[in-house]
Amino acid sequence: MKHCRKTSWSLAFILIGLVWLAGPMPAQAQDEHTHLALPDDSAAEALGWLLGTQTYTFNRFTFFEALDMAHRVGLKYVEAFPGQRISPEIEGTMGAGMTAAQIELVKRKLAETGIKVTAFGVVGLSADEAESRKIFEWCKTMGVQVINTEVDRAAFDTIEKLCKEYKIKVGLHNHPKPSIYWNPDTIVEALEGRSEWLGACADTGHWLRSDLNPVECLKKLDGKIVSMHFKDLNKSGSEAHDVPWGEGVGNVPGIIAEMKRQEFKGPISVEYEHNWLNSLPEVGQCVQNFHRLTTELK
Repeated sequence: MKHCRKTSWSLAFILIGLVWLAGPMPAQAQDEHTHLALPDDSAAEALGWLLGTQTYTFNRFTFFEALDMAHRVGLKYVEAFPGQRISPEIEGTMGAGMTAAQIELVKRKLAETGIKVTAFGVVGLSADEAESRKIFEWCKTMGVQVINTEVDRAAFDTIEKLCKEYKIKVGLHNHPKPSIYWNPDTIVEALEGRSEWLGACADTGHWLRSDLNPVECLKKLDGKIVSMHFKDLNKSGSEAHDVPWGEGVGNVPGIIAEMKRQEFKGPISVEYEHNWLNSLPEVGQCVQNFHRLTTELK
């Protein structure tokens, strides 16, 4: 029995070595190999819900690798984050510092995978118009709809001006307390008197980490949400971690129902911050559960 087990492991390592030598499989071949069922996203699309992934979910990998993984679970959208390496072969990172050649290569990869970049963040913006303009210019080139940030209120006049000029919305993101916008009441106050170009990026998991109720937080931001970082956690509090949507304490059905009640439309990012190197099956579960629950909405 020990000899057979040793032989089996030897064969397994040989097979792994052959796969490695063959290089990355095409996305379609990976789909077939891993038997990942592609979801029916028609109900979400009809509601204007652009479910994608925040590529920070795959921050141990490059942007190109993140696109491949998003494609494998049937996602058509991503939210890029600043500083992620473009690909194993391409020097440089995602963001306003990219060259024209790098941007062209990224656009080709996006076309190959059938994925669009709908959002960018969380990125620093400021009252320095020239510096913030660089980010808006890059986002317009990439087709970004929403920039997610935790910009200080003192910069709002500058940011709102750029939003209107570039036709790109800005979402105020809530990291857990004691970050500037951890409490939705602060966002409501900050947005008072501002145009529809400034809104909230609702991070449901970080509300749980701040011991807040995500559904109640969404209600406070009614009409002000422009994007979402969707999460479900195993418990409330700072020690919690992500779990597949619907398996935690986040009341995912309640969140989805509230999104529909508010007639929310825009990017929704799966941001899975757990099991960093092997989270793709769990991300796939999130996608499947979301579309099932969305289809069941009445």
